[in-house]
Amino acid sequence: MLIGGVAALLVVLFILTRIASQPSYTLLYSGLDPAAAGEVVEAISARGVAHRVEGDSIWVDSAERDSLRLSLASEGLPANGPEGYELLDTLSGFGTTSQMFDAAYWRAKEGELARTILTSPAIRAARVHIANPTSDPFQPVQEVTASVAIRPAAGGLAPGHAQALRYLVASSVPGLSPENVTVIDADSGQIIGGAEQMTPAADATGRAAQLRQDIERLLAARVGPGNAVVQVAVELENARELVVERVIDPTTRVVIATDTEEMDLATSAGAGSGVTVASNLPEGDAAQGEGSSETSTETRERITYDLSELQREIEREPGAIRRISVAVLLNGVEAVGADGSVTTEPRTDAEIEALTALVQSAIGFDEERGDQVTIQSMAFDEAAITGLAEPGFADRLNIDIGRIIQTML
Repeated sequence: MLIGGVAALLVVLFILTRIASQPSYTLLYSGLDPAAAGEVVEAISARGVAHRVEGDSIWVDSAERDSLRLSLASEGLPANGPEGYELLDTLSGFGTTSQMFDAAYWRAKEGELARTILTSPAIRAARVHIANPTSDPFQPVQEVTASVAIRPAAGGLAPGHAQALRYLVASSVPGLSPENVTVIDADSGQIIGGAEQMTPAADATGRAAQLRQDIERLLAARVGPGNAVVQVAVELENARELVVERVIDPTTRVVIATDTEEMDLATSAGAGSGVTVASNLPEGDAAQGEGSSETSTETRERITYDLSELQREIEREPGAIRRISVAVLLNGVEAVGADGSVTTEPRTDAEIEALTALVQSAIGFDEERGDQVTIQSMAFDEAAITGLAEPGFADRLNIDIGRIIQTML
């Protein structure tokens, strides 16, 4: 039994030594074209770097990955993607027709757009096709269209990213609108971010993620990284709405018309005497009689009032923010007691109130809209705090424990 135990120990030590001496492989490139992948493998083999190929992925020693990438980039590897404007450098002015130059120009334009799209880490491969109609004056006017075929990385491509690609291509081609650009997933063969997929829910998710990132960055400057958990919910309008509002204020009145009427009345009466022959003479008794007269003035003013009225017409488009709700959980503050024990205490109300004001300013808080911001301070669970443990002995040796168990079994 003693000899068997010593022999088993020697076998285990031999296996551990072999595993520890083998290089730890890490991903160098993935999703390359076969021709570009072959050039990269040939360059790695010429340098004598340990590597292995698994499908469309190239794995190399983790210690050599960064320097190898810089070395390959200096040689123009990997050549993943079509050529760009350098195609125009090979055209000569004497042997090039206008049709050849136009074809080379649009080919270079497609290559440059594909290169720009490939700068995103979420896209492994991309090709751009632009359908530019000919400039024949006798043909009817046709719209410029384009299509983008991509191979997204793990996790897929968000509809908002696909919409950004549409605007990128449309802004680079004169006369091209974003609606005429189609983004296709080359792996699944489906359209990404089409009209049926660009729902307000997808946009709400993107806005909530952006707000959460901004709030976490803002709080990290005060409470430190990893001491704040933020959740943001954004509700958007889902339908088009036209609101016609008419408000009548009964407490106020407005003069809408004024009518003024003024009347002057004058009356007179002669003296009462008998009618004789003398009264008919110019100097008779009629000239000596006494009479009476009356003059009156009457003014009428009519004012017409109406109640104060306000009319508004509001149109709400889909995608407008209806309400924003933010929930923030802050880790407590460590306090050392008189006996030397360390406890976690909640943060003060003044600090939470100040942080609440900062979060409200960051999201554009609107109380009339119904926005809510809730911040609570509690002690975090120790199991939820990651990234604080020191690397162990196995991590320093870069040993894959799973591979060791698989080898022993």
